[in-house]
Amino acid sequence: MTPDRALTAHELLTFYLEAGVDCALMDEPVNRISDETTAPRGQPQSSPVRTTPAVLPARAEAAPAPEVAIQSAREAARTAPSLEVLRAMLERFDGCALKSTATRLVFADGNPLARIMFVGEAPGREEDIEGLPFVGRSGQLLNRMMAAIGLDRTKAYIANVIPWRPPGNRTPTPQETQICLPFIQRQIELVNPDVLVTLGNPSTQTLLSTREGIMKTRGRWFDYDTGTRRIKAMATFHPAYLLRSPSYKRLAWEDLRAISKALA
Repeated sequence: MTPDRALTAHELLTFYLEAGVDCALMDEPVNRISDETTAPRGQPQSSPVRTTPAVLPARAEAAPAPEVAIQSAREAARTAPSLEVLRAMLERFDGCALKSTATRLVFADGNPLARIMFVGEAPGREEDIEGLPFVGRSGQLLNRMMAAIGLDRTKAYIANVIPWRPPGNRTPTPQETQICLPFIQRQIELVNPDVLVTLGNPSTQTLLSTREGIMKTRGRWFDYDTGTRRIKAMATFHPAYLLRSPSYKRLAWEDLRAISKALA
């Protein structure tokens, strides 16, 4: 493309998608390079409105300092007497900036009385739209994985460490993970499953307090301590990883067989 050739709308949108931009924060574009913008609709164009390059939409208010947000999350989560109250707390919680860019909260799916709980890292695009975890391609594979050992969503409970989708499906920051951690910990405590399955490296390292990679942690039993009870926990591959690397499905099947045996 020559430098003086203007991009068509389709080409520009394609460029944005390839760059990971798939959501808008404002109804109209803002030129963050110039210190002047045209006047808002309803004001004379001859009276330009000066603004700063870092103007954010009203919806994306400044989040509290990470330390303050983490402490606030801990204090709020520990007081939740039920999953319903915990969900309502998350709906009101403004300590995580991801809430301002996500479409909706993705709390959980499945049976809260189930003996097994699966926990992934964070919602993706389809989950953000539906408001349910694991509903895209990886969710369809998770359904098949559960079916292979006689489970479905009426016999399992599914959640994520992060309940809001990171923009462009980027990796959550350590601060975002630590802010959300007290809520998923309380969620696990309230569900109180017999078996906890962490899906993928991020959720495994976060919940099972290990720095080892998924290749070393998968297939091994851990003790997950809720403070009142120790739950058997196992790490296995995230379904999204298996879609990219189907050769590891054999190892995932070994993990599923061990999980099935534990439930029996």
